[in-house]
Amino acid sequence: MSAQALTDAVVTELVADATAAPSMHNAQPWLFRYGHRSRTLALRADFERRMPEADPTGRALHVGCGAALLNLRVSAAHHGLEAATTLLPDPSDPVLLASVRLDDGPGASGGRAEEALRALHPAIANRHTSRYPFDEQAIPDDVRARLVRAARAEGADLVFLAGPHLETVLGLIRDAEGYDRGDPAREAEQEHWARYTKTDAPVDGIPDYAFGPRDAAERATNRDFAGSVPVPGRAHVPFEHQPQLALLSTGGDRPADWLRAGQALERVLLTATLDAVSTSFATQPLEWPDLRWVLRDPVHGTGHPQMIIRLGYGPTGPRTPRRPLDRVLTIEP
Repeated sequence: MSAQALTDAVVTELVADATAAPSMHNAQPWLFRYGHRSRTLALRADFERRMPEADPTGRALHVGCGAALLNLRVSAAHHGLEAATTLLPDPSDPVLLASVRLDDGPGASGGRAEEALRALHPAIANRHTSRYPFDEQAIPDDVRARLVRAARAEGADLVFLAGPHLETVLGLIRDAEGYDRGDPAREAEQEHWARYTKTDAPVDGIPDYAFGPRDAAERATNRDFAGSVPVPGRAHVPFEHQPQLALLSTGGDRPADWLRAGQALERVLLTATLDAVSTSFATQPLEWPDLRWVLRDPVHGTGHPQMIIRLGYGPTGPRTPRRPLDRVLTIEP
């Protein structure tokens, strides 16, 4: 693609792909600013969309913005562009999370790396969070290996949980659910992001059609956005007996690491989507510092847990709303 072809329409397509990423409570805490002269997209945090109760440090906000950044890189590769990315380019401006210069590609780092990103592009539109039950079919070893490599490509580790570690994590998820229910401020924060489509026309948050059914055995790992509010016609069904969970971790635990974790997370999710694996999240224990520390593998774990991913074969989940692009993208000369 020539420099002349990098039009406003192309920039808009790039950002549309970026904003398809997941974020905590689907808050979409990102803003983009593009300068034609510099050919650079700036990714900025929208701290008005942070969760002060569940995410006081902004860790989850950075993870969500990192996922959007990965989608942006994938979209750039799809459009034949090289995305030269710098994380936290201005230490004096913590709101500026990344700068992405868009050059004609492939450049010096092109070839295999760009092709690997380009191959993920079809999954952006098809990746959705599924709060539905999965079947008991085990994810094959070769698919697991691809997901592990996807995380490593972005500087993170992915471990599939098994044995006592899995049971410990499942217990921590239940503990965190109890902590949440006992914290009125957190309950109110979660309720703020639940959307009821008979009264709302949502552009963010979790709409009621994406809540999924309730687990008849009350053992599901998904966060229940309905809380104590009854949803007419909502089904009560059995979920998988043994959830397949994976823990994503990074070596450090600073804002740059959180951004890398988000990129690794989205690369894992897109890779899973291409392999017809559905995904959702179990973030509850990550939001309590004392529980987050215990999530680590007691034998081999040395990293910092950043995300718990539930994977399996089943419904892919519905598309959730996104903010209009004119609210998140500014294009300058």
